[in-house]
This record gives sequence, structure tokens and C-alpha cells, in this order.
Amino acid sequence: MSPEHTPELLFYGVTIFLFLLISAVFSAAETAMTAVSRARIYQLVMDGNKRAQLVSKLRREKEAVIGTVLLGNNAVNIAASAIATSLTLKLFGAENGLVLVTVLMTLLVVVFTEVLPKTYAIQNAERVALAFAGILNVLVKILYPITKSIQLFIRMLLRMFGVDINKGSSFVSATDVIRGTIELHHREGKMIKQDRDMLGSILDLNDIEIADIMVHRKQVETINADLPASELINAAVSTMHSRIPLWRGEPDNIIGLLHVKNLIKAMKQRGQSLSSEDILAICNAPWFVPETTTLRDQLLAFRSKRQHFAFVVDEYGGWEGVVTLEDIIEEIVGDIDDEHDEEDNDIYKVGDAVYLVSGDVSLRDINRQLDWDLPDDDASTVAGLLIHEAQTIPSVGESFTLHGYRFTVIEKSAAQLTRLRIERLEASGDSEDDGL
Repeated sequence: MSPEHTPELLFYGVTIFLFLLISAVFSAAETAMTAVSRARIYQLVMDGNKRAQLVSKLRREKEAVIGTVLLGNNAVNIAASAIATSLTLKLFGAENGLVLVTVLMTLLVVVFTEVLPKTYAIQNAERVALAFAGILNVLVKILYPITKSIQLFIRMLLRMFGVDINKGSSFVSATDVIRGTIELHHREGKMIKQDRDMLGSILDLNDIEIADIMVHRKQVETINADLPASELINAAVSTMHSRIPLWRGEPDNIIGLLHVKNLIKAMKQRGQSLSSEDILAICNAPWFVPETTTLRDQLLAFRSKRQHFAFVVDEYGGWEGVVTLEDIIEEIVGDIDDEHDEEDNDIYKVGDAVYLVSGDVSLRDINRQLDWDLPDDDASTVAGLLIHEAQTIPSVGESFTLHGYRFTVIEKSAAQLTRLRIERLEASGDSEDDGL
């Protein structure tokens, strides 16, 4: 190589370096725009960040951005390869030059314009996206006529093969995206189980009906409104609840809801002269809600009515049970016990993956507490699931293998299964039910 060729070689080298640098910028910008968190960018936009506003705008114009990046990236890569080929041919000739330039440019393009910038952009997506948003926005506007023409040509070609990209396709809902993100962070160890359960329960509020969480009427303490005032007062103040349903004639005929706080206030004002009619006068009218109401709707109804207690009825208007604001909150955050609550022994571990469970434990509670996957589509309680699958009322000692779990009836009261032994089998997710 003669000295007079040195300036020419230097010019070629600098030009190739600049083209590869521009290609690296395109690659980093493309990766960052794809990997950056939409939620984080949205928060920055709300804070008034101008660059974040550009990023948000570019993310909405995906086709234009992709077209600009691909056009610019390929143009500079091809130009750099052409210059490198010309230079190599002058230095080494056609026979050796083509092989050398192919190997050299492949390494340079792959390492310095693809892998390196994209790896950095993935690890620093927000920083890179904000840094290159302005440049990319200008290039999108400059190259818009070319990229738009290419897009129209591609659409026409696809239409010739019966593909119409203008037709909407089914996308995963926002709720499923959030749920998937929560589960992913939990599996990666970035979120504890309690947080995952809580956030997942919030997302489930619109899918769960109050029939799934209500307290059945058999477990609700009620008082006969026809009792003498003294007996009615004694029964009310001796209960562990702050609100007590009153019935007349028969237990299904609910006529009011007595708030113990209102009763104590009335007793202080009137003393021993308080009569049964006075007690009924301070009762709230019963609020009946359908059992098919979702937890989200009921939560909003509690807030709008400023009430915490409702009676659940079936499609025939029959009283099924009660639901409270605390029930819905517990569905989100888990059980809330106070100093008056008894210790909960509804789920008791007796061995490796073996538990003694009360029949009235909800399937959602046991799945959440033990991280199991018992189906809750056809039943809301453990006993209900067993009865539904067995199509009969099992006897004490009978065992059933369902959905990868072995159920054994331990205790029974009349037709009610009060305690079950449940063992999670090894291949619970891979095998069909063994049978009843």
C-alpha cells in the first residue's frame, strides 16, 4: 500500500465506522422501543417528560417506526458492506478479497450493530428509548413517504394472498396481561406469594359471584323478632357480631337488620322502657341482592349505599345467606381475625401434602393457601366439589381420586360432609382422574 493511498483508506475506514455506528443506533432504538415499559413511560408522560411523550407517540406508530428502522438499518449496512468490498478488492484482489470482506463484515455487523447494541438496549430500555426518541421521530417524518409506500406495497401483496392486516385480530385482554406479569414476577422470585394472591384477587373481583363467598344462612346467627324485649336484648348483646338479622314467623322471613351499636344507644336513652316495637323501629330494612352479583358490583354497591351488610337471595327470592364488606375485603387480602375470633382449624396439615379440611372451606381459599389447583367452576366448597363429582352423598370412610387429589370422608353430619382428608398426588397435573 503506497503512501498516496493512505488518505483514501482513512476515508473509507471512517465512513464504514460511521455507517456501522448509525446501524448500531437503529438497532438499539428498535429494541428499546419494544422493550421499554409502557406503564413507566405513561407515568413519565403524566409527569410532563417531553421525551417520554415522543416515546409514547412512536409506540403508537409501530408500522412507521419499524419501517424507518429497517430501511435505515439495511441502507447503512449495505452501504458499509459495499464500501468495504470495494476497498478490499483494491487491496487484496477479487480472489481473496470477497472471502475476507464477507467474514469481516459479518462479524462487525453481527457483533457491533446487532448483538452489542441490542443487549445494552434490553438492559437499559428506558434510558435508550428516551435518548433516541428525538432522532427517531425526525427520521420517521423524513422517511415517511418511502416507508408509507413500502407499507402500501406490502399490504397489496398480502391482499393478493388473501391476507388482510386491516382486520382486527383477537388480543389478550389487559387483565390477562397484568395477571401474566404478576405470575411471571412471582415465579422469578421478585414477588412474594401474598402479594401475588392479593393482586390476583383484585383482578378476579369481576369474575366471582357473591354466592361463592357468602356466609350460608345455616351459619348466620339470627333472632326471632317476636321475643320479649328483654330476651331480644340479651340475645343481641351476647352475640359476637355487630349486626344481627331479625326474622318473624319463620327463619326465612327476614324483616330487619339490628345494629348492636344502635341498640346500645337506644338503651342508654330510654333505659328499661325499651320495648320490642322500639327495637324494631331502630332496625334497618333488609337489603336483598341476587346471588349472581359479582364482587366488583357488590363492592361498588356497598360504597354507594354506605352499607356493609346484605342478604343474598336465589333466583326464586329465597334467602341463601349474607355477604358483608369484610367478606369482600377478605377475598382480596385474606382472612382478617380480631381478638374475638376463634383460631381457624379449617385447614390442618397432617402429613406431606396431606390435609384435614372442613367441608365448608371454599375452593378458592384452599387453592390460595396451599397453592393448589382444585377446579371451582361447578362448586364453591370442598364438600360441594366432592358431591358434584361423585354424584352422590359419600359415606364416612369412602375415598375418591379427583383431579389429581385423593379425597376421603372423615366426618359427616346427616347429609353434610363436615371434614375431609385431602392428599395431593404426585402426578396431579399429568393424569386423568382415576375414577370414583
